Amino acid sequence: MSGRVDTDLVVAAAQMGAVPGDIVANVDTHLTFMKAAAELGVNLLVFPELSLTGYELPLAKACVLQPEDERLAPIRDLARQLGMAVSVGAPVGGSVGGMPAIGAIIFFADGSSCIYRKQHLHLGEDQYVVPGEPGCRLHVHNGVPWAHAICADTSHRAHAASAAAHGASLYLAGVLVSEAGYAADAGNLQQYAAELGMGVLMANHGAPSGGYQSAGRSAFWAPGGRQVVAAPGAGNALVVATLRAGAWQGACHAV
Repeated sequence: MSGRVDTDLVVAAAQMGAVPGDIVANVDTHLTFMKAAAELGVNLLVFPELSLTGYELPLAKACVLQPEDERLAPIRDLARQLGMAVSVGAPVGGSVGGMPAIGAIIFFADGSSCIYRKQHLHLGEDQYVVPGEPGCRLHVHNGVPWAHAICADTSHRAHAASAAAHGASLYLAGVLVSEAGYAADAGNLQQYAAELGMGVLMANHGAPSGGYQSAGRSAFWAPGGRQVVAAPGAGNALVVATLRAGAWQGACHAV
């Protein structure tokens, strides 16, 4: 069972639409969301899968990013300025045959960064990307241990169970989920919150991407499985969950 969170924490999903392959434009959108999140007191912000490029797998190899990329300097600098941990979605370097991986680049408030690589691929993704190495890596923000997931990772209960077994209090997923897949995927996440004792966040795209019509409806489930907050549909939004005095509460804000 995961560790209990007792400290105050404000975590949010940045539900946004991405411009296909336009990293500079998407960085600007990320900055807008970060500033809006800071005004709401958010200190841990998660963007959707491949938020910096859109879910455009044929473009992945040409759009590989690393934390030190100068195009990401505004995000890195603003995270430090705001005292916020921020997870952004991007193609990143893989470990097999020169192919990229689907990754989350995490910028921390102290200026450090790291990469999480998606461990489980959807059918057809292996034409463009390789999976990340298995295993759980915990991060700590404001004293709270949390683990990352990207989309298809959340379809594998063992992935979430490993996070809980390693002591994660939060399980944070950047995804692209369509209306057709939403019930099953959201059901999995709610089940993990209920059975594994973690708070669970889903950050979905707010607009079509890569030929998929995103459902939006980003959400947060408290440990025990209660849905605290969800966006009503697609569109740009901040889905914010606040832990205060041991209780979770939520709100959705248009951006």
